[in-house]
Amino acid sequence: MKVDGKEMRPIWFDRATETVQVIDQRFLPHQLVIEDLKTVDDVIRAIKEMYVRGAPLIGATGALGVYVSLVQKNNRGADDNYLQAECDRLKNARPTAMNLFWGVDRVRDATLKETDHDARVKAALAEALQVVEEEAVNCEKIGRHGLAVIEEISRKKDGRPVNILTHCNAGWLACVEYGTATAPIYTAFDNHIAVHVWVDETRPLNQGSRLTAWELGKHGIPHTVITDNAGGHLMQRGMVDLVIVGTDRTTRAGDVANKIGTYLKALAARDNNIPFYVALPSSTFDWDITDGLKDIPIEERNPDEIRYVQGLSNGKVQTVLVPPEMSPAANPAFDVTPARLVTGFITERGICSATEADIMALFPEKVID
Repeated sequence: MKVDGKEMRPIWFDRATETVQVIDQRFLPHQLVIEDLKTVDDVIRAIKEMYVRGAPLIGATGALGVYVSLVQKNNRGADDNYLQAECDRLKNARPTAMNLFWGVDRVRDATLKETDHDARVKAALAEALQVVEEEAVNCEKIGRHGLAVIEEISRKKDGRPVNILTHCNAGWLACVEYGTATAPIYTAFDNHIAVHVWVDETRPLNQGSRLTAWELGKHGIPHTVITDNAGGHLMQRGMVDLVIVGTDRTTRAGDVANKIGTYLKALAARDNNIPFYVALPSSTFDWDITDGLKDIPIEERNPDEIRYVQGLSNGKVQTVLVPPEMSPAANPAFDVTPARLVTGFITERGICSATEADIMALFPEKVID
C-alpha cells in the first residue's frame, strides 16, 4: 500500500543489510518509526509489545523470526534442538493468534529438510518470504471476493455510500497488504463504489482510531472515528449497512476470536438484521478445534494498557493516567463470537457460511479422517 505516495509494508527484508525491518506501530499515527529485528529476542519483543500486531502480520513476523534465529550472533551452530527451542520461544510470544504457530512451524519444517547450515539459512529465508508474499496475495483475493458483498448493497442503495463498520485494525498494517476486513473496502473504493467506514476506536490501545483511521486517510477513503459503544446506536438508526471484522483465530466450526468488543458488535448486528462478515486467510483457521469458547486461549494483557492512554499533546507523544492511580484493571485482549452470529466468512477461496460443513467444503484438504 502507499503512504504519502511511497510503497510501504509493515514488514520487509532489507537485502542491503540482510535485516528484517518493521514499522513500530506503537508510535502511529503521529510518528513513523522503523525497527530492526536482529535477534529472536527482538522478534519476540516486537510481537509481545505490539510493534507488530494482527494475525497475518504476527504470522509473517514469526516466520521471519525463524530465519533470524539462524543468523543471529548467538546461534551456537543452530542444531536441531537449538532451532526447535527458538521456534518454541517465538510461538510463546502471544497465545491467541493462530497465524503465529502456522508461520513458525511452516518455516521450521522447511528448514529442517536441510542439514548444512548455509542451506538452512537460505531455506528459512526463502520460505519466510514466501509466507509474506502468500499472505499479501490471499488478502488481495479476500478483497476481490468481498467486493461482491459491497457491490450488492451499493446496488440496493442506488449508488449511495455503503456504510461499513469495522472493529480494531484488520488493515494492511495488520497483514502485509490490503488487510482482511479492509481488503473489500479498498477494492470497492478503487472500483469507484461509494463507501464510508465507521471506525471503532477499539480500546484499550485504540488500534481503530490510531491505525485504521490512519490507513483509510492515506488511501483517501471517507471514514469517521466513533467510540466503541456507539456502534449499536448507529445500527439502530439505520446508519450501518454492513459489519466486517478480522479474526485472530477461528475454529473449523466457525467460532471467531477477535479483538475484545467484537462479540458485542455481532450481537448488535444480529438484533438489527445487519450482515456481519469475518474476513480471514486460511492461515487463521484452527483446523483442530470446534469449540471457540472452550479451546481458544484468551490473552490477558498488561492492565496498564487500560489505565494509561497515549496521544499527541503540544506536538509531543505523551502518555497519561486516566483512572484513579490505585484502581485495579483487567485487560482480556480478545473475545469469542459464536458461529451463529456470523453471516459468513470472506476467505481467499471465496465466501462461505459459518458452519463446519461449508468451511470444510471450501477447504476439503483440511478434512480430518
